[in-house]
Amino acid sequence: MARAAEVAARFAELYGYAPDGVWSAPGRVNLIGEYTDFNEGFVLPLALPHTAVAAVARRTDGVLRLHSADIDAPLAEVRVDELTPLSDGGWAAYPAGVVWALRDAGHPVTGADLHLSSTVPTGAGLSSSAALEVVTALALDELFGLGLTRPELAVLAQRAENAFVGVPCGVMDQTASACCADGHALHLDCRDLTLRQVPFDLAAQGLRLLVVDTRVKHALGDGAYAERRAGCEAGARALGVSHLRDIAYEELPASLPKLTDEKVRRYVRHVVSDNHRVEQVIGLLDSGDVRAIGPVLTEGHASLRDDLRISCPELDLVVGTANTAGALGARMTGGGFGGSAIVLVESAAADAVTKSVLDAFAAAGFTAPRVFPAVASAGARREA
Repeated sequence: MARAAEVAARFAELYGYAPDGVWSAPGRVNLIGEYTDFNEGFVLPLALPHTAVAAVARRTDGVLRLHSADIDAPLAEVRVDELTPLSDGGWAAYPAGVVWALRDAGHPVTGADLHLSSTVPTGAGLSSSAALEVVTALALDELFGLGLTRPELAVLAQRAENAFVGVPCGVMDQTASACCADGHALHLDCRDLTLRQVPFDLAAQGLRLLVVDTRVKHALGDGAYAERRAGCEAGARALGVSHLRDIAYEELPASLPKLTDEKVRRYVRHVVSDNHRVEQVIGLLDSGDVRAIGPVLTEGHASLRDDLRISCPELDLVVGTANTAGALGARMTGGGFGGSAIVLVESAAADAVTKSVLDAFAAAGFTAPRVFPAVASAGARREA
């Protein structure tokens, strides 16, 4: 892999010796199931071809050195026994947090040199941070012989983002990056972390899934995500359950009137209905009726826009324009407040739908979005 060789060569320039190996981990796009993971519900992500690549070497002197090809910043150096959660370390907090989480769990990580390069768009809702975490976790697991499973690596990477970086995300992003399979979407039960690979070969069906990166940046550490998580937890308490996963879709009509806070009521309605939409989409994929998932995606966007209220004008414009131009369905994906939308289209209509979206953004005076196909790809792996 040419990219792995480039990252290894740059590592050698930085550190003066060759790395012990090169690893990669992908970003992800979530087909359906948003804000359901921390509610112990269901999600259906797929890995993207876009990856974070890390050249890494093991150290035994307690020193951690980090460098990114994508950030105009000097090499960062810290002792592993001095890593401090919530210390606002910028991009380096993600790989450093993984080292902290591994050591905090009792794993003997004694230092490392890392050079990272990522093609996962940042701030686009495509899990660029999870890719950094998972590639670091996989490399350290192999270099230190920790023997962790992929789901265990994902949980540790999630802990790094929760406890070290300070973003209260669920486990979906890290699990998708660690565990997805080529040509499949990943059905993840976020309660017991059971996985099922669901075939998702759109090209064979004459279909394409487009990602539209609005280039509106989102930052999940700004409190809006945490506020919605707290609202979901409040709803679960009010309904007498540990998590909203325990509220069946059929119970919604009787459950919602019990919630006196209008905002909490909206959050609960979204989470319970989106869990139901995940089950709907999986049923349609299993039956081979792939085109029928389009309206479910669009319904999911309406819920994110109206109940969770995490959309933005650019995302709404993508969804409305694409559907008017002939898409089978569309929705925003990821944490919201910007980021990306996905659009399911007939392959023959992809160019026309893309042009309609670009024209609509130009007419609205918005920055031109980036549009690319989402091809279900493999999860984290060693490259060299």
